[in-house]
Amino acid sequence: MPGPTRIAVAGAGVIGRAHVGVLQRSPPCTLSAIVDPAPAAQAVAAAAGVPLYASIAELFAADRPDGLVIATPNALHVPQALEAIAGGVAVLLEKPIAPTVAEARPLVRAVDEAGARLLIGHHRAHSPIMAKARAVVASGRLGRLVAVTGSATFYKPDAYFESSPWRREIGGGPILLNLIHEIHNLRMLCGEIEAVQATASRATRGHAVEDTVAITLRFAGGALGSFMLSDCAASARSWEQTSRENPAYASCDDEDCYLVAGTDGSLAVPTLRLKTYPRAADRSWFKPFELGVVGVVRDDPLLHQMAHFGAVVRGEAAPLVSARDGLANLRVTEAIAEAAASGRTVEIPP
Repeated sequence: MPGPTRIAVAGAGVIGRAHVGVLQRSPPCTLSAIVDPAPAAQAVAAAAGVPLYASIAELFAADRPDGLVIATPNALHVPQALEAIAGGVAVLLEKPIAPTVAEARPLVRAVDEAGARLLIGHHRAHSPIMAKARAVVASGRLGRLVAVTGSATFYKPDAYFESSPWRREIGGGPILLNLIHEIHNLRMLCGEIEAVQATASRATRGHAVEDTVAITLRFAGGALGSFMLSDCAASARSWEQTSRENPAYASCDDEDCYLVAGTDGSLAVPTLRLKTYPRAADRSWFKPFELGVVGVVRDDPLLHQMAHFGAVVRGEAAPLVSARDGLANLRVTEAIAEAAASGRTVEIPP
């Protein structure tokens, strides 16, 4: 019988260590090595019982793995992914695919030309909650989609910025660091986004980068959306604080962060509370809804993502979140930043 799928992790920071932990409990995958030149990575590799390499080139020369997780700083994503593709190794590349759309495009071309196996690490795509929500929308129970409202409003402590001062600067704000997750969720639920407007503020924290953003979205199917983003709002209306998928965050089980509404009903996510009219002929704000809750088993999406990546490595599945998906998410995020800076509606061509 073939042995376990051997996966190395590049980057021993917070996200890299999360992947290391997942690999230690994700058969049939196994952690083969860690790549990180920082001295602190030595303790991480020693605790995991695997060798440490200073670079991907050094790893490949010594012991080429079946797959590589790239969880390094954003600026390294494209060159390291290209290095892995050239070496014929499958890649799980953490989001964002690149710091900018211009930098992402050569990677997408390289993936297409090489037929490379590259999965972008938008882990919520593997959430059982999102799978159920997508199924409800796809079933037509909500009717034609009309509107979606969403929020990612939470409070980042001062230590978050003191430990990494770059987060106070342009490129380190919640639009790039946090909103890109929400964009992928909204695209999964409501389809492609074709135009955005936005207003941003940095009045609360006073950093060079935004701390609060109000966004409007137009979807290709005609639905409209509004989204509130803030990392200085004492609020629990964020995915982390409502989904109960990551125990590191305090949970508010009765809160939702998305509401998807159609002509026949609406779905609140992540509680999956459903309100529908029993008959289309009786749709009216004077009429009562049928109330229900869609059943779901809550589980760690990082575990599901790693299991899927193992299947991608072995050639058993195509990447659920492709390089083109990663590029699409980044295009929308970049368009929102442009709209906030210019005050204009920014169109996003197909």
